[in-house]
Amino acid sequence: MLKRTYLKLVEYQTEQSLQHLEEVRSIHREMRAYKHDYHNHLQTIRSYLEARDTDRALRYIGELDRQLMHVDTLLKTGNASLDAILSAKIAQAKSEGVAVSVKANVPDNLTLTDLELSIVVGNLLDNAIEACRTATGEKFIRLYLGMKGKMLYFSMLNSAGAKREKTGSLFQTSKAGVHGFGLRRAESILKDHDGWVKYNSEDGAFTSEFLVPALA
Repeated sequence: MLKRTYLKLVEYQTEQSLQHLEEVRSIHREMRAYKHDYHNHLQTIRSYLEARDTDRALRYIGELDRQLMHVDTLLKTGNASLDAILSAKIAQAKSEGVAVSVKANVPDNLTLTDLELSIVVGNLLDNAIEACRTATGEKFIRLYLGMKGKMLYFSMLNSAGAKREKTGSLFQTSKAGVHGFGLRRAESILKDHDGWVKYNSEDGAFTSEFLVPALA
């Protein structure tokens, strides 16, 4: 019975991650399309201005601005999969009033798969965004992601509410159901690659950190 429940939860998490990967890849494709059309947009605006039709030019610029609000600027970490997952999660955090700062530089040839990166990084950021919702005062996420030799190193500090109690290797959460299983999956993936993950909870802040072999 327990095994069946575990397999169902694994299937659920995998389906959710695959869906998320497709969503962020869609964002990536849309942003690339905008870059491709950039020259045409400039030419159109220029023609309006040369015709002294400033009202139409301003309406055109306004429409472009509204559309670009839905396609946040992609990060340039050096890894396309991480660019997508980080950009999507950061856009979500900012839409909830969270101040986000990111420093990331990662090669594109990691031994972790795109799906594994999505599960690990995506779930850690989901946890940070949830914690920010419980924080009073400033809401922030500060993230560093880079290489230490052949090891991928991740460090994140985010605002949070009151100190959370630990249950096993994880901390208690206000959400019920399958929430928390994502973090267990992330922890399992890192351990499968001979890596480790650490969490620390204090009043007003939460930290997440992992180190995992990621280059052949």
